[in-house]
Amino acid sequence: MGTKADREGLSLAYRILYRIKYLGWHVYGPAQLDEHNDPHRRLEREGATKVAAARRARLEKQARSGH
Repeated sequence: MGTKADREGLSLAYRILYRIKYLGWHVYGPAQLDEHNDPHRRLEREGATKVAAARRARLEKQARSGH
């Protein structure tokens, strides 16, 4: 989550909680898991889904308003 496009639609509270969860899983989480069970990858997928939904909503709103 580095660029503004990567954070689009995510509130400051969500981003802070994301970092806390990520750090918690890094320190206290399981050693090694495959891609589907890894809590870090799950957090990344959830964040990407939220960003995609916000981007889609913004584009639909722009299309409706004619911009």
